[in-house]
Amino acid sequence: MAKDYYAVLGLEKGAAQDAIKKAYRKLALKYHPDKNPGDKKAEDRFKEITEAYAVLSDPEKRKQYDQFGDADFHQRYSQEDIYRGFDVGDIFREFGFGTEDIFSHLFGGGGGRRSTYVRGGGGGTGQRVTRGQDYSMRLRIPFRDAAQGGERRIDYRSDGKVEHIQVRIPAGVETGQKLRVPGKGGPSATGGPAGDLFLEIEVESDPVFTREGSDLYAQVRVPYSGACLGTSVAVPTLQGNKRVKVPAGLQSGGKIRLKGFGIPAHKNRPQGDLFAVVEVEVPQTLTDKQRALLEKLKKEGL
Repeated sequence: MAKDYYAVLGLEKGAAQDAIKKAYRKLALKYHPDKNPGDKKAEDRFKEITEAYAVLSDPEKRKQYDQFGDADFHQRYSQEDIYRGFDVGDIFREFGFGTEDIFSHLFGGGGGRRSTYVRGGGGGTGQRVTRGQDYSMRLRIPFRDAAQGGERRIDYRSDGKVEHIQVRIPAGVETGQKLRVPGKGGPSATGGPAGDLFLEIEVESDPVFTREGSDLYAQVRVPYSGACLGTSVAVPTLQGNKRVKVPAGLQSGGKIRLKGFGIPAHKNRPQGDLFAVVEVEVPQTLTDKQRALLEKLKKEGL
């Protein structure tokens, strides 16, 4: 499918270089994968705008693109050609991201490498320098560790030996999300930077909590009389049990909101809430006294 690199950046053909850089800077900050963890659409959009900027920010590549159009341009330029010599370190240093962050996302965690050329001393021929191999591994973590975040020790094999590293788990990480550990992949055979380690998260289920976005849900059982008359109940939270009031007449399946007791806030994600989902208990066996009382209630229409 043909691409319009100008439209990708929200620009008209013939836009000034300053306008191209400003447009990319704004969009890259919005869609950078570190700003949108686990969001595949944002990551794809980031790749798209970065490819457009790699072409339009280079005078020669832009000239070729303008002259030949998208289809012919891509017959002349491979993806490696497009990104060769591309450097947006000045932009990403403002965001707190390194230049290498971009290329690991562009080429994926499956062994992509970024190539540069380094001149030999005394004007000798250039030597191609490549990044080391990226590694990936699955990391299974308990639900509560994923919800609250923390540190975890990772043992993995790199270049024939076992490595031990401490990895920071961000609060609220989800199954399928990938965590990037810079420089912990394979070494470069040509003196370039090491590859990265990508950890694909798998969050274990929890016997108490389920999760929807930043919110948590936990079931609580309320006796029939308490549901009718109102009562209080201990609700499990990530910080321990919290006693809350159950209003009279709350039906089975009704929810009680505990504001701020869900997934902790992280970067652009706000603090979540916890919802206690009420399950009204119906006793399976009754004492004679309980049965007699219920018979009286039945006669009263309850």
